[in-house]
Amino acid sequence: MLDLVCLGEPLIEFNEQPDGRYLRGFGGDVSNCAVAAARLGAKTGLLTRLGDDSFGDAITAMLTHEGVDISAIERDAAVPTGIYFVTHDEGGHHFEYRRAGSAASLMNRGTLPLDYLRHTRALHVSGISQAISEGAADAVVMAIETARSAGALVAYDTNLRTRLWPVCKARPVIHQALALCHIALPGFDDAVALTGLTEPDAIADFYLSLGAQVVALTLGDKGALVATAQERQHLPAVPAAHLVDATGAGDAFDGAFLAEYLKDADPFRAAAFANAAASLSVRGFGAIEPLPRRQQVEALVAA
Repeated sequence: MLDLVCLGEPLIEFNEQPDGRYLRGFGGDVSNCAVAAARLGAKTGLLTRLGDDSFGDAITAMLTHEGVDISAIERDAAVPTGIYFVTHDEGGHHFEYRRAGSAASLMNRGTLPLDYLRHTRALHVSGISQAISEGAADAVVMAIETARSAGALVAYDTNLRTRLWPVCKARPVIHQALALCHIALPGFDDAVALTGLTEPDAIADFYLSLGAQVVALTLGDKGALVATAQERQHLPAVPAAHLVDATGAGDAFDGAFLAEYLKDADPFRAAAFANAAASLSVRGFGAIEPLPRRQQVEALVAA
């Protein structure tokens, strides 16, 4: 029995350095989440498809090193593993993807190992998990239904990417999936685009009305608003002592929130813990390398 299974697409990352060269690393929102949770003590697994190529080998080696279960990953020799590039300027970080036709984009209902989904305490998926193809979008819904029927919690991060699909197409698909989830993890900018609402409390109310038991709305440098039907709290951000690269900070929040929530089902304590983890995750380049360990996060929370 795993604590957390994440379904989506891991990618090879090429992150631009100050000297113009690119540092190879790893990314993909749910893959980042799985590693973040594993570093914090959760037993995690990744459900995806990869090319039978050197990039796929590198991803599976990294996941194994991080303690993420890869037994359900399918390899496909006919198609490649996806990659992306990160560049930086005064406006922040920017992404360019090369994932069309990737092995993960060919996920569908028929590729899902249903027994794997029946042996986890929680499932985590995202808007990107659904945006990479119609088959993947359908697979996510089937995965949610399978995990729920086995008694697992389901978490969903909206992670809206308009380069993958327009808002008008994403909105009904994302909200249909969120209506089946226990934990909604929207980012503020995503939520504004998807709901048309601009007040955090109204956004939290909207996602609670869809059926979520917990809403953890991330607000960037303003922290997070966490709401249940009975209570809500604003948890302030933990200032980053040394900001290098914010790539993957939201995924660090998700992984930390879920790892902590699965311990005692306290969403407010989990969000405070996750804010600290996200703050620590921006200290280096790339999505994976700077992800913190539990001792580091606990020390920052206690400071």
